[in-house]
Amino acid sequence: MSRFSEPQHPLFRQLNASIGFDWRLGPYDVDLSRAHARMLAAQRIVGEQDRDELLAALDTVEHELEEGTFPFLPEDEDVHMAIERRVTELAGPVGGKLHTARSRNDQVATDMALFTRAHAQAAQAGIRELMEALVRAAERHLDWRMPGYTHLQRAQPVYLSHHLLAYVWMLARDLDRFAAVEGATARLPLGAGALAGVNFATDRQAVARDLGFAGVAENSIDAVSNRDFVLDYLAAAATCATHLSRLGAEIVLWSSSEFGFAEVSDAWASGSSIMPQKKNPDAAELLRAKAPRIAGHFVALQGVMHALPLTYNKDMQEDKEHLFDAVDTLELCLSAASGMIEGIAFDRERMAAAASDELPAATDVADLLVRRGMPFRECHGVVAALVKRAVASGRTLSELRPEELSEHSDLLDDEYYRVLAGESWLESKDSEGGTSLRRVREQLERARALLG
Repeated sequence: MSRFSEPQHPLFRQLNASIGFDWRLGPYDVDLSRAHARMLAAQRIVGEQDRDELLAALDTVEHELEEGTFPFLPEDEDVHMAIERRVTELAGPVGGKLHTARSRNDQVATDMALFTRAHAQAAQAGIRELMEALVRAAERHLDWRMPGYTHLQRAQPVYLSHHLLAYVWMLARDLDRFAAVEGATARLPLGAGALAGVNFATDRQAVARDLGFAGVAENSIDAVSNRDFVLDYLAAAATCATHLSRLGAEIVLWSSSEFGFAEVSDAWASGSSIMPQKKNPDAAELLRAKAPRIAGHFVALQGVMHALPLTYNKDMQEDKEHLFDAVDTLELCLSAASGMIEGIAFDRERMAAAASDELPAATDVADLLVRRGMPFRECHGVVAALVKRAVASGRTLSELRPEELSEHSDLLDDEYYRVLAGESWLESKDSEGGTSLRRVREQLERARALLG
């Protein structure tokens, strides 16, 4: 019996149905329903035989979902109603008791929290895998010199290991973000009912313990309307994907003939349909392109939730596709980045030649003058003038004659040429977090300790 006197329009059914994507919540809905049935029996809201029949039916549903044999029907609106329908088919009228003391509102919110928690954990595992790959690459290329860049112009030489470790610390922050996402899912929504609570003496704390929640949501209105944890996941995923995009962008640059610093393995490259000589670092390029896709999901869900009145509104059904696609995209990108880093080959000679350019040593010359008492801003001007003179005459800095140096500062002597010899450019950067080998080794120790 229904209060409606005419059937739903087929187009509205198409607009309204979520079964085409929320089937992914099926395993979580089964877990939730098991915990709910156990609690109902413990509280004597249903009988123990009812519980056992419900649990047996849910075991069958779980198996069908795992095997891909679950009988979804065209009239199933969402996975929650599909599972309840199937439980009733299997258990008979007792299946109708499964929805006692719960609503789809708190049920969906709980499924989403369980899904988000599981994939926040999966993201952390993927991040750790990539961090391990980067640490191993840093260890293999510990003392390989390369130019460091600002504005994509050669700035100061660094070790390749130091550069790779920069991504390790970016990803370490991503680990913290996804750990915070886990924390945001720690309160159980189930038991809030549609919005005001339920009319039965339920034990929400027991359900929370059963499902691995730290506690229960304190306010029933907030419990069913909360999707902060989904936004938190999308925000963390967007930042992590941005880090992957920067890594991808550098691999694309380094793989070009103009740089020639690296070559991705054949397993992570594509050819051209017309140019047989081409080897394109497409995996790295796709890391760049996937980041705004994930960021777009975050912004889109912010738009859905913006100014949405309490409590549940059908708008919130839009949380799922944004989350599901972001999860799939991020987890794929993390795995691909790990594989690509494992197989990449660097050209030591090409990087060392680029790092031997004397112009990046201009800062070291300025620091020499600072150590001799000249204020840094004055040093900056002196060295800039030397650079201008060398460039204008087509010479390197070390090819400037002593008398030319004295025209700019009488503090410049033969040590100027020793500084430009290049032996100390990297090892002199011995401040904490710097690129000297001593400091890089410290970073590697800390990274290894972080990864356990």
